[in-house]
Amino acid sequence: MQRLEPFLYAGEVFDDNVCPIAPKDAGLIPAVWSYVQSAHYHDDVRSVDQALKVTAGTLTAVPFDPDHWTEVAAEQYPNGLPLPYTDDPTQWIFHGHPCGSVIWDETAKRTVDGPFREDAGVLQVAVARLLGYRWPAERDDAMELAAEQRAWVRRCAALHHFADQDGIVCLPAVRGELPAADRLLRLLAAAFGEAWSDATLPRLLAAAGSPSLDDWLRNRFFEQHCKRFHHRPFIWHVWDGRRDGFHALVNYHKLAAEGRKGRQLLESLTYSYLGDWITRQKDGVERGAAGAEDRLAAAFALQRRLAAILDGEPPFDLFIRWKPLAQQPIGWHPDVNDGVRLNIRPFMAGDLAGGKKGAGILRAKPNVHWRKDRGKEPRALADACELRPKEDYPWFWRGDQFTGDRVNDLHLTRAAKSEHRRQI
Repeated sequence: MQRLEPFLYAGEVFDDNVCPIAPKDAGLIPAVWSYVQSAHYHDDVRSVDQALKVTAGTLTAVPFDPDHWTEVAAEQYPNGLPLPYTDDPTQWIFHGHPCGSVIWDETAKRTVDGPFREDAGVLQVAVARLLGYRWPAERDDAMELAAEQRAWVRRCAALHHFADQDGIVCLPAVRGELPAADRLLRLLAAAFGEAWSDATLPRLLAAAGSPSLDDWLRNRFFEQHCKRFHHRPFIWHVWDGRRDGFHALVNYHKLAAEGRKGRQLLESLTYSYLGDWITRQKDGVERGAAGAEDRLAAAFALQRRLAAILDGEPPFDLFIRWKPLAQQPIGWHPDVNDGVRLNIRPFMAGDLAGGKKGAGILRAKPNVHWRKDRGKEPRALADACELRPKEDYPWFWRGDQFTGDRVNDLHLTRAAKSEHRRQI
């Protein structure tokens, strides 16, 4: 809408915010690419259409000099157009390595290995790997990537054994596991290999704005994670509201796994990991350890909240507006395809003492809302055969009038959901 950002297209599904340009002569692709990524293209399009969002037709209604841009392409890309590469972890083709780097060498006119990265993203990627997350490029051997990008994907295999098996990593030492900071440090050292030195960690922490790994994990990680991944976090930081209390990082994709796996993981967090922490605090109370009584009370409050999410009574229920009443989840039985915004709602319902306002039991508040979305739902679905009757979708109706309002802030009791399932 502003910069008319160009990308090399490889046949993916796209919506009407994207316009593929496919020359009939494939030999012109380098020339067209050189043109559309130049400032000339932006100016030419804007001379034709000054609207905030230009139409697809406008994008090709501009003059194009194939001879000139072929010469430009020959100078810019004598070795051909580069295959896809990026060091941005928000992108599908990201290699997944915490410190790996692929850059464009302007002298050689090709992609090459860059220096090890030490930006704030290194710690973010390392935490994701520690929690067992892998990027799509790691799971698709046929994905078209630059040779250097694919090489970094292969190097990720050496880090697989650092990944937590169940997707729960506690910041304090719980259930016989090392503290998260110690585990993360080992992963980072392995990722850098011989390039790791005593000065590496201080530089990484300076980029992340924290004095230590433990401090960063406790106080800064989740907020930075939300911002970097556009407030759709896939690593959730659950805590009891105390800086010295119970903190756990959880792999959201495993927490929303199909069948009962996601529910079982939440049960493990509630009664096994947090249960072990509670047992230790009880021992501390008996020994008269400073702060143990307060930590125990906070842990019990968190356990009650997690149990309420498992049970799924309002306001800790899941509501998916496009699913009929009979398919609404009862208790914690999420569908990862419903998206982070809807599945995270029970965790943000009701704040804990000492927690962040609006964040619920999460360490920070993602920028999400459940207000009414723009647009209207159609009464009939795409095939025009399946309607949305009032008894299945009462939230789309006002009396006997179909409104199609895209409401999201609706809470349904377990009894209402169960009763509707019994009726059908």
